[in-house]
Amino acid sequence: MFELDLSYSILLILCLIAAFGFEFVNGFHDTANAVATVIYTNSLKPWTAVIYSGLCNFAGVLIGGVGVAVGIVNLLPVESLVDQNIAHSLSMVMALLLSAIFWNLLTWYFGIPCSSSHTLIGSILGVGIAYSLLPDSREAAVNWDKAKDIGLSLLVSPIVGFSLTIILMFIIRNLTKKTDYGDSLFKEPKKNAPPPLVIRILLILTCGSVSLSHGSNDGQKGVGLVMLILIGIVPSYFALNSHIAPNTLTPSLQRIETVINTIDPSPLSDPDHKKFTATQTMTHALITQLNSTPSVEAIRKTDRFIVRKDILLIDRHLKSLVEKPELRISETDKKILKDELKSVKSITDYSPRWVIVMIALSLGMGTMIGWKRIVKTIGEKIGKEHLTYAQGASAEIIAATTITVSTYWSLPVSTTHVLSSGIAGSMVASKGVKNLQADTVRNILMAWLLTLPVVIVLSGTLFLLFRSIF
Repeated sequence: MFELDLSYSILLILCLIAAFGFEFVNGFHDTANAVATVIYTNSLKPWTAVIYSGLCNFAGVLIGGVGVAVGIVNLLPVESLVDQNIAHSLSMVMALLLSAIFWNLLTWYFGIPCSSSHTLIGSILGVGIAYSLLPDSREAAVNWDKAKDIGLSLLVSPIVGFSLTIILMFIIRNLTKKTDYGDSLFKEPKKNAPPPLVIRILLILTCGSVSLSHGSNDGQKGVGLVMLILIGIVPSYFALNSHIAPNTLTPSLQRIETVINTIDPSPLSDPDHKKFTATQTMTHALITQLNSTPSVEAIRKTDRFIVRKDILLIDRHLKSLVEKPELRISETDKKILKDELKSVKSITDYSPRWVIVMIALSLGMGTMIGWKRIVKTIGEKIGKEHLTYAQGASAEIIAATTITVSTYWSLPVSTTHVLSSGIAGSMVASKGVKNLQADTVRNILMAWLLTLPVVIVLSGTLFLLFRSIF
């Protein structure tokens, strides 16, 4: 398969199965975030809620695009880590998968709403940091600019969820004060009795919206993980999008070259000047190479990964150089570079349709299994009272909105932490901080604080161990 030896083909298949397994685990780990509210408010029976959520998760992956997936791939510059030794690529992939799946299963077993996003990103960072410790490492093994953006997104989103849910609870309370539903919205649901029809429809819709947004964001993390595997192990087949004709990129590259040639690099420091010169050289070489190339198949297999590497390096170099005030690049030229780079990267920033469908199936099926442990934590243990209708709806509306906006900006966020913090905010809005269960909140915070360092150390250690073995 893909011109690999039988043993490597088997390992590739096992890695892909493990990646789909990670998304399957992600499904039953994170399902509770969407279905807890409709289950605890008796809006839907548990299995109906879980199947409904699974279908919405499946659809979310299909419509979510690949922006977040590309961010995951670009977090770990595969072009720096991949070499001619396929065993090294397998070391990277297995370290990522084992550490991510282990931590997800461990926290699920103890019923702790832990973020799959933190887990995956921590695994990626651990491999990158470990690679930089190798004696022969010369290139940056982590895209720290992208890591900073993702880290900020993961840090801010729970705060947004907590704060906006309190505000929304206040608005709902005031808007419904004199309506027929005002009192029932803020009362604990009656045992085994469904809520009034309007409230029930609202809660079902918010459950669906959280599931859909979860699929569109978290599903892409699985897509990004699979693309890391495919690009790392069989780059000649997956480094470039075979549906893009390389010669269609040359007009964009020529416009980039035109702008570059108008820039005076003399004010730059020596390292930046070398970066600028390298960018000029790579851009011109790509124009020459791709101008008469009608398809990806026409590029030699050994050159396809080099083309990908050059495009990503041009993009990375120009993004850092255009912000140098000493270059005095006009806003018009900056926009040209941004737009044309986006066009050129259409051949690198992609995912095959079969990967997206398989991840959608894995997430959707995982949603229907193993949800009970964390549903109980979400529904009963964050606050000292069971969820009211207003609390459930408020937390889910804010969670779905936050996740959707983050997906639009191509940033991964933690559905777990956004919704858990939203429910905590709804409890505070009802009866103040005293309404939170300290033990559960402490466990969630501990998982939030420990996930990154534990998984970074675990994946980095496994990577170095596998490199030494292989």
